[in-house]
Amino acid sequence: MSVYEETLNSLTTLGLSHIRDNIDQLLPGINGKEVSYLDFLHNIMNSELTARDKRARERRLSSAEFPYMRTPDDYDYAFNNSVTKRQINQLLDLAWIESAYNIIFLGPSGVGKTHLAVTLGIHAVEQGYKVTFVTMDKLIKLLKTEEISVRARQRLRKIMNSDLVIIDEIGFQPISRQESNLFFQVISNLYEQRSVIITSNKGFEEWAELLQDPVITTAILDRLTHHSEIFNMTGDSYRLKNRDTILKE
Repeated sequence: MSVYEETLNSLTTLGLSHIRDNIDQLLPGINGKEVSYLDFLHNIMNSELTARDKRARERRLSSAEFPYMRTPDDYDYAFNNSVTKRQINQLLDLAWIESAYNIIFLGPSGVGKTHLAVTLGIHAVEQGYKVTFVTMDKLIKLLKTEEISVRARQRLRKIMNSDLVIIDEIGFQPISRQESNLFFQVISNLYEQRSVIITSNKGFEEWAELLQDPVITTAILDRLTHHSEIFNMTGDSYRLKNRDTILKE
């Protein structure tokens, strides 16, 4: 076996897959310069670490299950001034995740609640946090099938172990009293342990009717709002204003 083949095998054994797969590109590029052995080692190890960081980010993004990709600059702050760019920029420092604070976006459909939630979630992933995005409807289905579905249990375990949980679209589907109790258990377990982003088309005054239990509603809201930033978003639907049409004037 040649030195080259032995080196590839050693890199495989050590788990240095990026260096192994790119050794032909790394060696000529570095050997063409007069660098010390230490600089050479430093450069190829940095290459491996950069590749690992990229793979880890891609895994976190895939695991989060965002419905789409968004950046802070994608949001039209001029269209809806219920939330300012300055406020979102402050949230992008992510200090609130370290303190297990919650972010709550309330308002009618189309004003950008989910857009901003996803924006913050993706930024958190890029900074190394574990994030899970789930709609309320999906969450309830997972909770109701937890006892009979291994996949549901695994998904719920991942939700509970996330640094940030985004629960989207509370209020779009009716919820039974039993389901409200299951939801309370989730919020209670996350309380002061994990950060939560909530989006809802219902104001808090409507939640008691939505959850069909005033006592449970109070308990849920107490935990969600104890450490939180609440945005009451108003305005027209961005999607309706910018809709595509097949009819031409």
